[in-house]
Amino acid sequence: MLASIDVSVYFIVFFVALAVAIVSGLFFLSNKLPLAYVRIHIWLVALPVIVAFVGLLGAEKNIELGVWYTDVLAWLMTFFVLGIGLIIQRYCIRYFSGDLNYRKYFTLFTLMTSFAASAWLTADLRIMVVCWGLTLICLTLLISLTKAWGVTREAAKVSGKLFLVSWIALAIAVLWMGTLTGEWHYINIFTQEHVSQIAVWQRFIINILIVIAVIIPAAQWPFQRWLIESVAAPTPVSAIMHAGIVNAGGIMLTRFSPLFNGDLATVVLLCFASASVLIGAGISLVHVDYKRLLVGSTIGQMGFMLIQCALGAYIPAIIHLMLHGLFKATLFLRSGSAVRHFNVPSRANERMSYLWILVGRLLALLIGLSFWLSEPGQGYRLVSGLILAWSLSVSWAQLVAFGEGKFGRIMGLLILLTVGIVYYLVHHYLNEALHTIAFQSSQPPMFIVVIVALILLFGSAMSTWVARHRNSTAFAMLYMWLVRIGDAKITTVERHPNYLKQYLSKGGHSNGENG
Repeated sequence: MLASIDVSVYFIVFFVALAVAIVSGLFFLSNKLPLAYVRIHIWLVALPVIVAFVGLLGAEKNIELGVWYTDVLAWLMTFFVLGIGLIIQRYCIRYFSGDLNYRKYFTLFTLMTSFAASAWLTADLRIMVVCWGLTLICLTLLISLTKAWGVTREAAKVSGKLFLVSWIALAIAVLWMGTLTGEWHYINIFTQEHVSQIAVWQRFIINILIVIAVIIPAAQWPFQRWLIESVAAPTPVSAIMHAGIVNAGGIMLTRFSPLFNGDLATVVLLCFASASVLIGAGISLVHVDYKRLLVGSTIGQMGFMLIQCALGAYIPAIIHLMLHGLFKATLFLRSGSAVRHFNVPSRANERMSYLWILVGRLLALLIGLSFWLSEPGQGYRLVSGLILAWSLSVSWAQLVAFGEGKFGRIMGLLILLTVGIVYYLVHHYLNEALHTIAFQSSQPPMFIVVIVALILLFGSAMSTWVARHRNSTAFAMLYMWLVRIGDAKITTVERHPNYLKQYLSKGGHSNGENG
């Protein structure tokens, strides 16, 4: 029944609902509206989310309507981004209660997710570039919103400069492609006829510009600085940037996949992404600050996602970015309850845990090998098998090997099985749905895949060796380097929120009505 509705109706209803949400956010800036209106605003923000979900299920796919385009990826990303924004805004009702900029947060969240959704729903690359630029502007404003706090201003400056470089690189690449082909809709640009009009050297430079545009928002080395500085931003802002902004590179590369098909730029992307995986994992291991630990995790995970794209595994990359976004948003929103308890195990428990760790590593190795050998001709499955084996090994150690007693280990094992089953079902459903996307990919030479695998294995071996030689000079040097590279600049770190003194001197008036 849903499929019988004209696709133009879906677009009209969706953009009307989106416009209502945006207007509601702008109206909420007025102090004449009571703060209680925010709950009505949340209901209005939910309207485009519902319409996007209905469009994902029922709208006719692979149809171009003016400057808009409907396929599974467009509706899926629109629903995902707006859905994440809705959840975070609902969370912010109480989180920002009493904040001077209470109203502005909701307006900027609404604008940012609306621009991001429009960027992925359009067929015109010019509109995509403009919408993505507005998304980055909104994110920069969100980081700097607490103007009285100097560290957020500095963090916004760092982020804004890098975002500008990223956006300019993307704009130049799109303008160059449009000028060469005479087309602006990516469905027309990326036909075999138009792609062949682009010379090899021009194609390489355009792809390098796209790589720059992708790795900066993804916080890949050597551009990870902005994400490290941004930990000064409020937790909901961190949640939405880790869930819906840093992973946008996977969507861009999927859309530009025909241009990257067999190009040398994929090797450049592999190099940056592989280095970022190792650096992100190292930052997560040496830092104790919870938000900085999550930053290191995001850098590494985005590196894995870009490796998948470089190896032509665009569908797994899309699934990865969605699951990572949901997972990381949950971790940030629960960061207030993240309290670690350290217990010193006895010698007997250490020996027993080590045996369980060995069992977990063997099991993880068998599963990783099975995943690769099921389709050994697919290069990305070798790297994915290594990542899967490493993830399972770490999860087994945390949930099973170090579980408290038999009951703890049984519960850890049940959790692993449940997560595995849920992941398989979600992966299977999304994999089937995303196979309708029109993109092109080719497997890179096998020696490139082997090099990436060796880099990841080398990093794992080095971390294991260093961990067992904690008194060595190599350990001290590596540890201090990772601490330094994962630390924010002194200008974006404040030991005490001195700006609160101003509020206290004014009698503590910091409610949202003064904003």
